[in-house]
Amino acid sequence: MSIDPSRAQDVWKDAGEHVQFTVLKLNRQDPAHEREVFQEFCDRSQAIVRSLRIRDAKPETGSQLKVSIGISNAAWDYLFPDAPKPAELETYTTLKGPKYSMPATEGDLFFHIRASNEAIVYECQTQFRRAIDSITSVLDETQGFRYFEGRAIIGFIDGTEAPAIEDAADYALVGDEDPTFENGSYAFAQKWLHDMPVWNHLTTEDQEKAVGREKFSDYELDDADKFKNAHNVASKFTENGVEQKIVRMNVPYSAPASGKTGTYFIGYARHWKVTKGMLKNMLEQGDYLLSFSQILSGQMFFIPSRDLLAKMAEDEFH
Repeated sequence: MSIDPSRAQDVWKDAGEHVQFTVLKLNRQDPAHEREVFQEFCDRSQAIVRSLRIRDAKPETGSQLKVSIGISNAAWDYLFPDAPKPAELETYTTLKGPKYSMPATEGDLFFHIRASNEAIVYECQTQFRRAIDSITSVLDETQGFRYFEGRAIIGFIDGTEAPAIEDAADYALVGDEDPTFENGSYAFAQKWLHDMPVWNHLTTEDQEKAVGREKFSDYELDDADKFKNAHNVASKFTENGVEQKIVRMNVPYSAPASGKTGTYFIGYARHWKVTKGMLKNMLEQGDYLLSFSQILSGQMFFIPSRDLLAKMAEDEFH
């Protein structure tokens, strides 16, 4: 086999107009029963997605519904203790730098649902809940949205450094280096809360130096014109002199009347070590974005291929 994006879940750079991130915790009361319910969910979830894509389809565009379902290392050990595991799947633990840290939080199952119609996102999450609610509790649910021109909530174009869609598969999907888990992906989910008054008090020039790009045009600044800890400097990860990439999205969320506004970061990668390397670099270099932000959560999940989900559902995964 070789990498085949058609066999993968939706781990692409398409943030959607409306977005739902959900992190669940397994009850851990009856492993055999919970595994049985989860296996049924693996099958039912794909039927739910197919049905909603039919209901959502437009003649000119088809359906815009995209869904990814992930499993953490702890959940994998609990649900499939005798089965093989993805080579790089581990439990994310808090990373610390000289000044800042990126905390780890609990999480067993992860849903990333997005569509152009908020009703479709709602219906997908509601039906997922019906199928899995008896064995889980909700740790976090975050509703995101598309900001102007697809910008991050801090006002800059999002995802310029992410690979183009035609190149994304090689960066997002596991290949023949781990054949059992080919076309899967390592997802890292992280929720940030920003002090927007602090950010908005900066001049546009200082904001550009902090991000490393012009705010309006997205044109990259010369290195000499950036802060040393500019985001697009601190978040780079190289291996053997070659810059490594992941598919990443920064999705805005907000309760604006309460003044709580932030970014939900989701990164999909062929190799977890690349994402982890980026996070470590951000901490070691004191990424400017950390100076006005609080990180609320963080956990890593594996996104099985659709073929592997089918094997899980049919109890053929041992």
